[in-house]
Amino acid sequence: MPADSFLSVRGLTKIFDGRPAIQNVTFSLERGRTLGLVGPSGAGKSTLARCLALFETPTSGEIWLEGRSLCGQMRAGIQLIFQEPASSLNPRFTAAQIVTEPLLIRKLGTTKSRRQRASELMETVGLSRHALPTPALEFSGGERQRLAIARALALEPKLLILDESFAGLDLSVQAQVTTLLLDLQERCGLTYILIAHDLALVWRMAGEIAVMDQGTIVEHAAVAGLLARPQHPLTKAMLDAARALSLAGAPA
Repeated sequence: MPADSFLSVRGLTKIFDGRPAIQNVTFSLERGRTLGLVGPSGAGKSTLARCLALFETPTSGEIWLEGRSLCGQMRAGIQLIFQEPASSLNPRFTAAQIVTEPLLIRKLGTTKSRRQRASELMETVGLSRHALPTPALEFSGGERQRLAIARALALEPKLLILDESFAGLDLSVQAQVTTLLLDLQERCGLTYILIAHDLALVWRMAGEIAVMDQGTIVEHAAVAGLLARPQHPLTKAMLDAARALSLAGAPA
């Protein structure tokens, strides 16, 4: 039994074609907190996300959620929101069909109760319930991301994994979605794992950061501690690059 924490990951490994995509990943996360997961492309961040959400079966290791070993029956407790909602949402579906699909798949509720749930979730994420009959293609990028969040919330998950979910959004829309997620976290007690390349976004949302490289976590610390005293060379390089970009973008 792992230590008493909301999420505990112990020795998680996933091997593809004889090569490990992630190897011996171990960390824990408290309820209601946000873990920022950063690192270069190919570091294994998305593979880890897919293993946690059970889209991939780990080769070895353990995942515990609220003291229980994670299994297929608990998949609803962890929901994964992808980078590009246009590719993860059926473009032929209406908003109502998108939001109620998880409930329909699991045969939860009646047609009326599912419709009511969809109306509530649309308003929760800042969309009008009158837009339920609207096809997904008619929504803007930011609105589709809100739809993806509403869909993920339909099964009342305990953990949301945001896999580059802000990529492609302009800064104003990104700020709106960030504010929405922070508000949902406060109101619903949600726990997040935020995968992002934008360190400024991670600093705003996360209380702690894990740095991945070559399939392993090379550093994990509270945000303040990591900013003040980075230990791993990759962490130092990422912080130096972020500071250089910030200075380059500052007004002359």
